[in-house]
Amino acid sequence: MARKAGDSGQFEDSGDYVQSLSRGLAVLAAFDREHIRLSLAEIASRTDLSRAAARRLVLTLQHLGYVREIGREFMLGPRVLELGFGYLGSLNLTDLAQPLLEDLARRVNQSSSMAVLDGQSIVYVLRVPGRRVMSVTLGVGARLPAFCAAMGRVLLSGLDDGDFDRWLTQCKPVRHTPHTVTDLRALRRIVEDVSRQGYAYVEQELELGLCSIAVPLRNAQGRIATAINVSMPYHPDAARHAVDTILPQLQQTAAAIECCVPANRLPAAKP
Repeated sequence: MARKAGDSGQFEDSGDYVQSLSRGLAVLAAFDREHIRLSLAEIASRTDLSRAAARRLVLTLQHLGYVREIGREFMLGPRVLELGFGYLGSLNLTDLAQPLLEDLARRVNQSSSMAVLDGQSIVYVLRVPGRRVMSVTLGVGARLPAFCAAMGRVLLSGLDDGDFDRWLTQCKPVRHTPHTVTDLRALRRIVEDVSRQGYAYVEQELELGLCSIAVPLRNAQGRIATAINVSMPYHPDAARHAVDTILPQLQQTAAAIECCVPANRLPAAKP
């Protein structure tokens, strides 16, 4: 039986929960752009594991090819790509959607991306960089908080009422800028508006100077599966430009991707 968003604690106490698998995945997740190489002590610290447990997990992952040793430190091995690209391949998005996103980014002279919902975050599955807007560099696999991201709000608008209610109960909004909406009742109203209008526009909520507009991609059943966006720098007329000029091109690109991607490769979004 699939585990619901609010059942995490109960499931971890059940006999079906495999703690060693969870800990092994935590070791892999300890590596990121700022932590490319880690010592055993650092891995243990970042995963809240004992040094002995971290050592056993790292050595096992090294044997399987997911981690490799560099002197006294470790870094991810090439085989870890199979985990991510297996997922991308199952969606069949990379080959089919990327040329269309590249064309969109070229036409609007901005970056364009595609993301899916994963709990409280969105995860980038495609990224076409354009003009540098954010202070951090985003790539495939990057995560951003869903509550204040345009693609996040689009994906949340596709959840069933019960799933969205459970998502809201777990949402702990953090104020990233003076413009960030953190009131849960206001967030509910915003997502309801996104559902009605079919797009989300976010202005300087995630980072000052950053705006984004996003639209959904729907599967054969009409359910929202993924979202695509265009990011742009803020200026006083950014909202009007985004809605009047960029939105129609985003919607055109979304329709083209929906036509290209086989229906069974676009599952409905889940929290």
